[in-house]
Amino acid sequence: MRHLFYIIESYMRSGGLVMVPILLVSFFMWLLIINRLIFLRRLHVKNISRHRAGELVRSGTLPDSRYRGVTSLLVRQFLAARSHDPVLDDFILDEIVVGLVSSLDTYLSTIRVLAAIAPLLGLLGTVLGMMGTFDVITIFGTGNARAMAGGISVALVTTQTGLMVSIPGLYMGGFLARRAENLKVRIAATGMYLKQFI
Repeated sequence: MRHLFYIIESYMRSGGLVMVPILLVSFFMWLLIINRLIFLRRLHVKNISRHRAGELVRSGTLPDSRYRGVTSLLVRQFLAARSHDPVLDDFILDEIVVGLVSSLDTYLSTIRVLAAIAPLLGLLGTVLGMMGTFDVITIFGTGNARAMAGGISVALVTTQTGLMVSIPGLYMGGFLARRAENLKVRIAATGMYLKQFI
């Protein structure tokens, strides 16, 4: 375990100061990704059928507490807000559908932005590393390979780290967006179906 910490510490040191913001971007990006994964998974599992949702809306009965999927959430929120006036309830149902659909997009754009920032920070590290290398060449010439290697190391390590953070982040952002789109379609279709039971 100590050996692993030593390897991580030496890797961080070889990348210079830019490694700190890259790792902070990575930390916050994965925090948001895990949050969205848990949220979207919870809406996918333990769901009720549309037919059952219609029966519950007609009778005014809340779904069983063990059902926590998106359809049961829609029914719960509608039954809590309904007015028993068919025209007004139609608008209330539309409002709840819009609210649920918009909640699915929360943090997705932030995840994409953080994934896009990481390689730019890596590029900043590359520029700083190359500037350090040129400073060494200016002072010592090309004869001091050891001093030049430090700047080149900073340039390569930060670029590598930025890409290692960005590529999985962009993939997960796309994956979460596709799951959110599937749920949006399901919510909209369920909302349209429930209108006949108001």
